[in-house]
Amino acid sequence: MNDFGVESGQIVRDVDVVVIGAGQAGLSAAYHLRRTGLEPDRDFVVLDHAPRPGGAWQFRWPSLTYGKVHGMHALPGMELTGADDSRPSSEVIGAYFSAYEERFDLRVHRPVEVSAVREGEGGRLLVETSEGTYSTRALINATGTWDRPFWPRYQGQETFRGRQLHTANYPGPEEFAGQRVIVVGGGASGTQHLMEIAEVAAETTWVTRREPVYREGPFGEMEGRAAVAMVEERVRLGLPPQSVVSVTGLPLTDAIKSALARGILDRNTMFDRITPTGVAWADGRTVDADVILWATGFRAAIDHLAPLRLREPGGGIRVEGTRAVRDERVHLVGYGPSASTIGANRAGRAAVTEIRRLLEREPVAHP
Repeated sequence: MNDFGVESGQIVRDVDVVVIGAGQAGLSAAYHLRRTGLEPDRDFVVLDHAPRPGGAWQFRWPSLTYGKVHGMHALPGMELTGADDSRPSSEVIGAYFSAYEERFDLRVHRPVEVSAVREGEGGRLLVETSEGTYSTRALINATGTWDRPFWPRYQGQETFRGRQLHTANYPGPEEFAGQRVIVVGGGASGTQHLMEIAEVAAETTWVTRREPVYREGPFGEMEGRAAVAMVEERVRLGLPPQSVVSVTGLPLTDAIKSALARGILDRNTMFDRITPTGVAWADGRTVDADVILWATGFRAAIDHLAPLRLREPGGGIRVEGTRAVRDERVHLVGYGPSASTIGANRAGRAAVTEIRRLLEREPVAHP
């Protein structure tokens, strides 16, 4: 890593590649950068805002044990073996990521906040961070979605006298003992929250925008490709990506079957407004509640890329493979079709392959 100048009193550090994010996608990219001969802290740097290894997994609620995780594909070059299914996934995967960083000497910088990525001089990008500014020829953005929880807005929301929280702040079921809880959202998190809370709450109500789709039987390679293709199509059109999970349906596990039989997963249509004491539908029906839990998903955490003007009119960033169509220096991994754990691994390798070709060319100034 070379210090090549001073800007606004700050030293600007010169590298070939900056990786933002050290979750599954970021670590995969860092591994492949190393495999191609690039050295961390000399040729590339990995920046992560989290306090410790583990990506977004470190923030998951304690009751989400490793045995409940819907598939965790191993990082390239090192398997996750001997994991205890009864331990919290945050601990299991956090320890795995930590061991991975150490084995491959990835030298992740943390905690480091990235505030903006903007155009530099000589065809380079400037990455502005809490530890200074980096000048880079290429950028791998692997920031995921955990930092951008999506909160829908409904009439009367600000009048609710109870507690509102999002999956991002879900503490586990114990805090809801004896309370009346409305869970909003029909994805994997929503159903997991609901099944846990129902065991201790006075009353639960499940509300979703769409009728839940349950998937029975194995989810094979063909089904996986079809799901990824649906997400890819949105990204190609420049629309904000949906998660891969959103198009696969809910696996009809024994736990789901039991919850359906017991009436826990008794789905209600979306309410029309929120009242001081609960929610109400247009037909006059109401439900009183102490808590509204929004299991309504996340959006891509890419606001720091705004100065590069990569977004399309539809609101998303159009990518070919992992490369941003509007700027070949920028690759997004863990975005859209590569948001799954296996997709993130493949995306990391694909991004590095293209970046190596870019680095072998003469730098080209961008307008």
